[in-house]
Amino acid sequence: MKRLTYEIVIEREEDPKAGFSVYCPDIPGCFSNGGTVAQARKNMIEAMLLHLEVLRELGKPVPKPKHRVIVEELTLPQAA
Repeated sequence: MKRLTYEIVIEREEDPKAGFSVYCPDIPGCFSNGGTVAQARKNMIEAMLLHLEVLRELGKPVPKPKHRVIVEELTLPQAA
């Protein structure tokens, strides 16, 4: 079985009680969430598998992973 490796983006919701949202830049319209990072990740795997299954059933191409997300932390000086 061929495996595809996609990048996902996990973001903390503004309200900490809401947990985390997650999406895949290479699969438009595919997103999920969860109360913890681990749960958001698990839910996203399920969402991606279902999303790709539907694309295949509809005869649409499965997006190829582009690996373009770069996350870095920047420290800026405070304005006076």
